[in-house]
Amino acid sequence: MEIVYTVFALLFGLVFGSFFNVVGLRVPKKESIVNPPSHCTSCNRRLTALDLVPVFSYLFLKGKCRTCGVKISPIYCVTELVTGLLFAFATWQLGIVPELFVALLFISLLVIIVVSDIAYMLIPDKILLFFLPFLLIGRLVSPLTPWWDSLLGAVIGFGILFLIAIISKGGMGGGDIKLFFLIGLVLGTIHTLLTLFLASVIGMVVGLIVLKAKGQGRKTPVPFGPSIAAAAIIVYFYGHRMIDWYMNLLL
Repeated sequence: MEIVYTVFALLFGLVFGSFFNVVGLRVPKKESIVNPPSHCTSCNRRLTALDLVPVFSYLFLKGKCRTCGVKISPIYCVTELVTGLLFAFATWQLGIVPELFVALLFISLLVIIVVSDIAYMLIPDKILLFFLPFLLIGRLVSPLTPWWDSLLGAVIGFGILFLIAIISKGGMGGGDIKLFFLIGLVLGTIHTLLTLFLASVIGMVVGLIVLKAKGQGRKTPVPFGPSIAAAAIIVYFYGHRMIDWYMNLLL
């Protein structure tokens, strides 16, 4: 049954990944996620079922619009595939337990903010506020040990980044600060701190690669959201092992 659940989660994630693209691209522009229906942004043709099969439509159409031939951004396909794989991985690792509800919500939030941050360098409050009550409910149903670690992690995650923003005079985006409140709620104190450290390392490496590839100066803005999301996912699944490994090095 584990394989069946995992395959179902994969398919479920592929479909939702397509929807997360819509949310991440439309909400920052204050557009409806329902109207207009999915369409080609070049020729405005309404997409049919053949165009909307997650991942496979992109591959079948060779990444181009069936009508006007304009290239379709690979972010659509990548988001669908990554969401499907993460949903499947979470189900395989956790099984059908209350914590799976938290994991799928957390993955969904992070995927959406990555799309939004890459496209617009923005993490909308509306997305964070939407997920906040659901993650609170999730942590009530599947609490950390001790239960108050969620609240402490949320306060510390928000507080540290808020302090960094003050010291750096705006060097940290408001969306990143608020996102860490939710990350703290899900991961707890120690894992939130680990996420911040790991996100900084990933962000530094990604930033250097992007700046070198673009040949631009240090002041070129690079979205930090994807690095935060990658770090948060890694810590969510492997944080305990990472901390145990580090502690063993000290002994």
